[in-house]
Amino acid sequence: MAADEPTVSIRKPTQRSSVRTTGAVGSIQEAEITVDRSLLDGIWTADNLELIARGYWAFLRRISLGIIRVEYAIASRTVTAFGRIPLLRFGAPAYEATEGAGRVEWPIDRGLLVASEGRGKGALRVSVVRCDRDGVDDEADRKLEQVRLIARIEVENFYPGLRGRGRFARIGAWIYAQTQLRIHVLVCNGYLRHLPRLDFPTVDRTSMPSERVRPQASKSSEASRA
Repeated sequence: MAADEPTVSIRKPTQRSSVRTTGAVGSIQEAEITVDRSLLDGIWTADNLELIARGYWAFLRRISLGIIRVEYAIASRTVTAFGRIPLLRFGAPAYEATEGAGRVEWPIDRGLLVASEGRGKGALRVSVVRCDRDGVDDEADRKLEQVRLIARIEVENFYPGLRGRGRFARIGAWIYAQTQLRIHVLVCNGYLRHLPRLDFPTVDRTSMPSERVRPQASKSSEASRA
């Protein structure tokens, strides 16, 4: 019997997009996703969490017709225009995985879209939480063939370069909220609607988290053979 098609419902976040008095902005987009239980096997590994997160960049590149691209390295992620202009640079991602939840977080480093005073202060997060292990009606949820997930994309304490400086900062942040941030929200919601496929064949798979341990593993193997 074929598994039911995944469903997606964009949720109204408890916290709306905000512009602080400092000029920093924040945004949260959430979706409730229902998927077949068999799709969840092994999803909470660092590599799979990274693929889910990279799916966002792949989606952004597709809808931007290839203008937006991402360069992956062990210690950074760089969002570029045409592969040349560095718009956003993130530090090395941090992964957090439990039995029923997973999260990837990138510190915002620098780039043309980041104000100089905001370098190193913000973060981008992508997280997924299983509702059958959230402590609410878990027994009933475990009997179902499908599992509800809450997927979230969150931007925290981002200082947009568009906001300007000094007295103009708050006005500039408001302009950002009405333009660039609105586009960001639309992109995030579009990505969340595509997330249930959990299949990203076109995603760049270089510099994956598991590659970090390979050199150490190789040294251990050499030592054991010595």
